[in-house]
Amino acid sequence: MIGILHIGSFALYGVAGALLGVSLAREVRRLTTFASVVVAIGLLVHALGLADFTATWDQLPLAGLGPSLSSLAFLIGLGFLMAATLGHASTVGIVLVPIVTVLTAVAALVGIDPGAEATPYRAGWFFLHIFFAFVGLAGLAVAFAAGLMYLLQFRELKSKHFGAIFRFFPPLETLDRLGRRGLLIGFPFLTLALVLGWAWTMRFAEYPGNLKLTWVVAIWLVFLSALLARLGNGQKAERGAIASVVGFVVVVVLYVVIRAQAAGQGVFL
Repeated sequence: MIGILHIGSFALYGVAGALLGVSLAREVRRLTTFASVVVAIGLLVHALGLADFTATWDQLPLAGLGPSLSSLAFLIGLGFLMAATLGHASTVGIVLVPIVTVLTAVAALVGIDPGAEATPYRAGWFFLHIFFAFVGLAGLAVAFAAGLMYLLQFRELKSKHFGAIFRFFPPLETLDRLGRRGLLIGFPFLTLALVLGWAWTMRFAEYPGNLKLTWVVAIWLVFLSALLARLGNGQKAERGAIASVVGFVVVVVLYVVIRAQAAGQGVFL
């Protein structure tokens, strides 16, 4: 049932992504509203899958590659839904929804079960550390999407080429505000995750997650760099957008490298 629910959520995310693509290509903005509704339904199905995982395995879906990627996809999806409803920027889904779709697909392919990696880690504060890290990463994903769209929109305005991107994307002010909020919401959560991870490492010398903790530190530094880029005079919004985009790419590349090095060492992510 866990796998079926994840396949269902993946299908719904795919439909939402297609609606957003058609909306951009044909410049039909009302399709973005339908896409947001489809994502909301997909998140509901996804939540049922995660709840089924918790009931089946008696632990939160935060350990093991499949469950962790699934939870991350769910949180990023929630970030999109908040941006669409509270931030009035549903078109940001043109970047975020494909990310959610890919993460959900990979999670379903590798299997939604804790695996041997997860068995040593049952403490509540350890899972809280993981959850806070994922919330922080979801905030960075929102900042990345807003930053990427900001740079594309800025290029349209600078070149005076008022095409589909200019008409489809939100105004620069909206994108800048969304990117800043993503950073400001994610940074405190990631800081808490870093503190808890450090405390766990100091308390349990046998904890083999140093590579994971290194990744969390890297994300924290990316957040700090993106926030500092917004200080001072000049093109603060543009600098912040560039820092968010480059930082997110660095985090993803670093994750792939760390995951490859940690294969078979019992690292949960």
